[in-house]
Amino acid sequence: MSVLFELPSPFPSEPGRVRLLEPAGSDTDALAERLRAGCYDKPFVLENGGLRALHFSLGYVQSVMDVDNPAALVLGYAQRMMAFLLFAPRPRRITMIGLGGGSLASFCHRHLPAAALTVLEIDPHVIALRALFGVPADDARLRVIEADGVRWLGDTDTRCDVLLVDAFGAEGVAETLLDTDFHADAQRHLSGRGILVMNVAGAREGYAPHVARLLEVFDERVIAIPVREDGNHILFAFRDPQFAPRWTWMRSQAHALKARFGLDFPAFAQQLESGDRQRHAWRLAR
Repeated sequence: MSVLFELPSPFPSEPGRVRLLEPAGSDTDALAERLRAGCYDKPFVLENGGLRALHFSLGYVQSVMDVDNPAALVLGYAQRMMAFLLFAPRPRRITMIGLGGGSLASFCHRHLPAAALTVLEIDPHVIALRALFGVPADDARLRVIEADGVRWLGDTDTRCDVLLVDAFGAEGVAETLLDTDFHADAQRHLSGRGILVMNVAGAREGYAPHVARLLEVFDERVIAIPVREDGNHILFAFRDPQFAPRWTWMRSQAHALKARFGLDFPAFAQQLESGDRQRHAWRLAR
């Protein structure tokens, strides 16, 4: 594990301890001031009450881990990203863009033993914190690669069944996704019945272009659901031109998935059906 420097939280509204990728003997007061001013240029960890959170800034929580149960999904948005299992209950290949605190990677590694996981993370400092967040070491099923996930998608010829995109900077969805052919490359990276799952949050003007682009690339086969407790929206885009949601079948499968994974899949199925019926994706794209 990388050397971590620890100090009391400098944020009045967020008590606890802060851990930084800084050498021993660093200037505590100077670091605290940079954190308060929002000009600290590395990810940092805030721990309090048995929860360990990854931040790029205090305004956005990237990931949260239950210290006593590292593989659990604490945040509602991460739980709902797993709703892809209602459409593809046995994925064999999963690609993730954005490691964050590794909650999705850890959950999939633990609960989907038949799936090969490839995680792309552009920030080496995020990767340096993986052990602190209980992310398993690389093995035959898991690879964490330091790479620009957008460029990697454009260069690779491999395919996956599920592509999970959780690519955030300090102010929301990474802007570089709109500067490239990311959305088209993502669609090309999927297998014939592959699913893209994307987390968006922040100001509407920041994420609306992503939703609009997905609707265009995936020929409007996009379902969006809100995550009101976190302020996020989760987008599900489907490559299969013949895709049609089987709501009755999904409702019947949701209880078995809940028993298997411990997540509220019956509620997820209801939210997906409501999001499709209310055309939530189209509303977000405006």
